[in-house]
Amino acid sequence: MGISHRLELRQGQSLVMTPQLLQAIKLLQFSHAELSAYVDGELERNPLLERADDQGEPGGPDQSGERGGEGGPADGDGGEAPDAARDADGGFDEPADGEWFASELKSGREALEGALDTGVENVFPDEARRTTVTGDGEGPMLAGSSVWGGSSGGSFEDGEGPDLEGTLAADLSLHDHLLAQLDLALADPVDRLIGRHLIDAVDEAGYLSEDVAAIAARLDAPVERVERVLAVVQTFEPAGVAARDLAECLAIQLKERDRFDPCMAALVSRLDLVAKRDMAALRRLCGVDDEDIVDMLAEIRRLDPKPGRAFGGVPVQLLVPDVHVRPAPDGSWIVELNPDTLPRVLVNQTYFARVSGSARNAQEKTFLTDCLQNANWLTRSLEQRARTILKVATEIVRQQDLFFACGVEHLRPLNLKTIADAIGMHESTVSRVTANKSIGTARGVFEMKYFFSAAISAVSGGDSHSAEAVRFRIKQMIDAESADDVLSDDTIVKRLRDTGIDIARRTVAKYRESLRIPSSVERRREKSAALSR
Repeated sequence: MGISHRLELRQGQSLVMTPQLLQAIKLLQFSHAELSAYVDGELERNPLLERADDQGEPGGPDQSGERGGEGGPADGDGGEAPDAARDADGGFDEPADGEWFASELKSGREALEGALDTGVENVFPDEARRTTVTGDGEGPMLAGSSVWGGSSGGSFEDGEGPDLEGTLAADLSLHDHLLAQLDLALADPVDRLIGRHLIDAVDEAGYLSEDVAAIAARLDAPVERVERVLAVVQTFEPAGVAARDLAECLAIQLKERDRFDPCMAALVSRLDLVAKRDMAALRRLCGVDDEDIVDMLAEIRRLDPKPGRAFGGVPVQLLVPDVHVRPAPDGSWIVELNPDTLPRVLVNQTYFARVSGSARNAQEKTFLTDCLQNANWLTRSLEQRARTILKVATEIVRQQDLFFACGVEHLRPLNLKTIADAIGMHESTVSRVTANKSIGTARGVFEMKYFFSAAISAVSGGDSHSAEAVRFRIKQMIDAESADDVLSDDTIVKRLRDTGIDIARRTVAKYRESLRIPSSVERRREKSAALSR
């Protein structure tokens, strides 16, 4: 068979993902923080984009495409002159561009210099200052006041207040606190270098997050020397810092309190028995009676398992809802977007018309055209994203209306396909919309994914139950149990089936573990220990 070249014409259908389509898909699954960072980057790269002003968009382009708003000077004409530029007759003295501001600044500076020039008559701190100045040539003004309407003593009625942020002190971090103690505890430069690497390896909870052998290998130092420096670092405040595990952290704190005797050492070495509340095994291990073991456990509870949490760490990030839900007067629900999570950008058509006319070559024209296309695409994508989020959130609220009215017990089983079919979208689109988004309700802020849960069938073939609602019922049962009647998983299964929920024992155990609830044996030991105290 010979090899030859030939041309073939084929016709077919395929989905082509353009860069704009890929970016639109990515915008859907962005959280509001990620979206804000992305928009900030676009504002820096694209000169035709500008952020809309929060107050009626006075700084953005209006319907005619021109920038500027009402009431401010615009390029020297068409704007209203400030009140400071009015003459005594109530008219305008029509200064040149910028002259009114310069004259006002000069008069303010002269008034301030006059206020400060008090001579030698006011040298006593307890003597009231009587110097007055005239801010506008008409009325007197105290020397301690600002010509702009503010007071130097902290009373800012008409002007801006003091820079309070400049007076705030930063939280002392655990890292800086340990470094300050290191400089006082060690004099050898090599030991200080090792100590700095050890402190760098201490996490926010106060534990050493890296193996000592790895630190020694990286520094090419003997492991024994690193261990010796670590022993010094572990004497720093707070007590228990730089420990490698919980047992060592508790042991360091007990040694500082002079309570680390052989019985306590045996107790700390078997924290697994402490977690299980196995009092019989702990008594045999420590060789003490019931009263002593209760006192030792009480001593352990007074220790701090995370000594580093008392210092400033990563600030807590609050969950800001993307959608707000509130009841309407007619009993329905009002679903609205949170404007704080929606960045608003505008396309400056006036600037594009101005610079495109002065473009010198084809490269500059291409750049400006691409910027205009990207700017228009971004504004349309942000608008489409907001509409899609609102549509999905509205359908979620409609499907889970009983949750908003009655609580978690009435949460219905829901999946992405149900929402997608109701609003005429694809499941993948709904999945991207619900990712990293949250809904603010009167019951708190919930992630959108929270409202999607698996279905658990009913005993008599009735309506199925939501897995989240069943999990909530299990927690309610366990919270209501007494020390004399601790519910086993089998008992919970029986009670749930009595209420019409068909559930297996292994499913109850899985839900209980997801709620971080110990087994019935451990709960019985814990309640017995609480009664003995």
